[in-house]
Amino acid sequence: MQISKDIRSHYERIGGEEKIRALVQRFYQLMDELPEAYGVRKMHPPSLKGAEGKLFKFLSGWMGGPQLFVQEYGHPMLRQRHMPFTISRKERDEWLLCMGQAIDDVVVDDEQLRNELKVAFIKVADFMRNQSEPD
Repeated sequence: MQISKDIRSHYERIGGEEKIRALVQRFYQLMDELPEAYGVRKMHPPSLKGAEGKLFKFLSGWMGGPQLFVQEYGHPMLRQRHMPFTISRKERDEWLLCMGQAIDDVVVDDEQLRNELKVAFIKVADFMRNQSEPD
């Protein structure tokens, strides 16, 4: 038996702009609500609207849709843009907690896509770490 691979972009598979907006809104809602995300939440301003807009624009292009972030801000340079913040394993894990739950809540009908997105986000979040801890 051969397993077929969906060759559409993540942007198409998740449902385009509407679903990415829902994912970003749920992500920041969880960041606001979960006590376990306190460390990463306090890195953001009181209002998350600006961060929400930027993350939506970034994810649009990152998932294979319109390059909204690049058009407005240029190359994402994610690691450089996050250097002013202390990002250790703790902050990475708090961020991933919120994103993982948001993916579960928004991408309800495609387990393969949920898993692919989680793996991709783990790689990006780990790359953002700029503080090392002893193992």
